[in-house]
Amino acid sequence: MSTRDDTVGIVGAGRFGTALASVLARAGRRVVVWSRDPEVVRSIQTERRCPRLPEAPLPAPLEATTDARRLAAEARFILLAVASTDIYERAREVGEVVDGSHLLVHAIGALARSSAEEGDGADDVRCSEVVAEATPALRIGALAGPALAVDLVSGQFASMVVASRFDEVLAEGRRLLNVPPALRVYGSHDVIGVELASALSGAYVIALGLADALGVGPGPRAVLITRALAEASRLGIAAGAEARTFSGLAGLGNVLVRAPAMGGGGSPSREYELGRALLGGGPRGEPSEGARAAVAGVRLARRLGVRMPLLEGLAAVLTGVVSPRDAARLAADTVAAEE
Repeated sequence: MSTRDDTVGIVGAGRFGTALASVLARAGRRVVVWSRDPEVVRSIQTERRCPRLPEAPLPAPLEATTDARRLAAEARFILLAVASTDIYERAREVGEVVDGSHLLVHAIGALARSSAEEGDGADDVRCSEVVAEATPALRIGALAGPALAVDLVSGQFASMVVASRFDEVLAEGRRLLNVPPALRVYGSHDVIGVELASALSGAYVIALGLADALGVGPGPRAVLITRALAEASRLGIAAGAEARTFSGLAGLGNVLVRAPAMGGGGSPSREYELGRALLGGGPRGEPSEGARAAVAGVRLARRLGVRMPLLEGLAAVLTGVVSPRDAARLAADTVAAEE
């Protein structure tokens, strides 16, 4: 029988949280998923399917609950698989039921505003900082990397990296989440780098989608990817991260898996499709994590005094300041001037 130490808790039953729960449960790992939606919990418990990712099999080692206290009681290692827009509220709710013995890991790399009430005057913070502020947990980390929900569900090879300053988080994260060959998990102490690389990779995938819509060739596309990694690394170093993290799983790995190779293949991500749609003036509505990261990354770069012409151009397009074609020309001129 699985113990509290051998159980993985997952906050959120969205696509990624459900896919991760599925691959772990199929490997025999006991998983407890906490959702605030009673219908989602009912569907998981009785039909063994989640409405948000119905193709994911959810075998018996997995259970779902609307009771946050049960989650905290039955799982010491807890992943928060929630969007940056929800991280404050979910972290506060989790903070009411966990204690210093729990290990908390945010599983969707992103940047969040430091306070929903402070508006434009707020700083942008990493989600692990939100978790540290809103909960009594002493050991915190982040999980990121090129593991798409569709790949996890299908059992294809996927890899991720768990990052933390605490060796216990790395050890437990790898012990509980590493289920080869479907999922291999590596460790890193560079929390800042992993979170920033993961967040910014979504933004640069939007830029790649826009570049492909504009019909750039393989040469300019390769330049875009390499320059994006270079400027992301500059921001990371200024923030206290290691440059090499941005060419690893959380950075380059995330970019490559979310943007199809030229000529097709793969499953385009929401960010990539958004980039392609920008050329036609749309879409509008709720921004993706990548779009939010682009705007937040520019604010952070300005605060740290780092020049990021590619990200600034993308943010200008996303906020309607310049047209996609004008932004592409400006970014190309700026990058050429830096050579």
